[in-house]
Amino acid sequence: MSAMNRRRFLETTAAAGLAALPATRGFTAPADEDPLGVRADFPVTAEQTYLNSSAVGPMSRAARDAVAAYADEKMLLRGGRSRGETKERARMRFAELFGADKDEVAMLYSTSDGENVVVNAMDWKEGDNVVLDELHFTTSFVLYRELERRKGVELRIVKPKDGRVPTEDFAARVDKKTRLLTVAWVSNRNGYRYDLPSLAELAHDSGAYLYADGVQAFGTFPTNLHEEGVDFACGNGYKWLFADFGCAPMYVKKDHLEWMESDRIGHGSIGENLPDLRFELKKTAAKFEYATSAYASVAAMDAALGYLKGVGLDRIEKHTASLTAELRAGADKLGFDVFTPPNNASSIVSFHHGVGPDHLRKVLAKEKVAVTLREGGKLLRAGVAMFNNRSDVERLLSVLSTVA
Repeated sequence: MSAMNRRRFLETTAAAGLAALPATRGFTAPADEDPLGVRADFPVTAEQTYLNSSAVGPMSRAARDAVAAYADEKMLLRGGRSRGETKERARMRFAELFGADKDEVAMLYSTSDGENVVVNAMDWKEGDNVVLDELHFTTSFVLYRELERRKGVELRIVKPKDGRVPTEDFAARVDKKTRLLTVAWVSNRNGYRYDLPSLAELAHDSGAYLYADGVQAFGTFPTNLHEEGVDFACGNGYKWLFADFGCAPMYVKKDHLEWMESDRIGHGSIGENLPDLRFELKKTAAKFEYATSAYASVAAMDAALGYLKGVGLDRIEKHTASLTAELRAGADKLGFDVFTPPNNASSIVSFHHGVGPDHLRKVLAKEKVAVTLREGGKLLRAGVAMFNNRSDVERLLSVLSTVA
């Protein structure tokens, strides 16, 4: 970056000013500092510039209070019957928020559970193939390498171009032996958001299914899973849903519930008890919930989904999209090698910074700015959440300008 460009950037950020102390409980921040009116519900904003929800999203006060209420019930052993009611309400809330039917939603433990459930339900034969791309999450590569080893299934990996993997690049690898096309709906590496309807059409035309890892998608934009055309999708509560680890909503299109069998069976699988210790198993997506749920995490999920509905996914997307665009433009202006493609509709921005990772970590820690350094520390990934504001983005860019 030239001295003139750096000076111009610093003058711009100085004119804008640094953020005032974030809102704390009982204090309402100015509208321009808190456009969605949520910062007081995320106390992390009072302690640091947190742009790291793509790694771990903080609990909202609503989710925290729900967990505390559950813990009190568990401590005093009262209200036990409410656990199942809470899970059913969370299931309904997820279905309503993301355009699914209640019977299409299972509450699993992790995002990885979801893809394993799908893979283990399918009847694989040697010569079948799976198509995915390099922007996917690590779990998928491990899963399909094992499928390759055990079943003789071919793994076809598509390379990104300029941070994107358009549908036509997948089409070049899909054929009549493709059984599954799988993507991270929003890539954890650079935030690239995939066009699920076009991928669904591609997969279905070849007789394949489409799976979407939704952990970086759920909670960041409004969507309707039926309209997306996806066959399966799974996410978790600890990122953009602002709940906790241990509760992962999974969507299974109703058309697949009859043929799919769970790879794990337990008391949670029972739909009806029959004579002579026989059972009729559940027929809804709940049949994949084979055991006791992590009810504290379910309580957090229930409250978090209610909170998101109150804020509005459309408002969240509009707010974060604007800030993400500013962050990407600022990183580009500072001369960083931006990995996130332009005009990309997600909450993640990543770029190669060209700075010594250890030095950058120390600078960021000193300034109390939280992001993730990935891929050997060379790739900086920032996630812009509903509680972030323009001052947070300017703060990160200002700190980075000192090391660019």
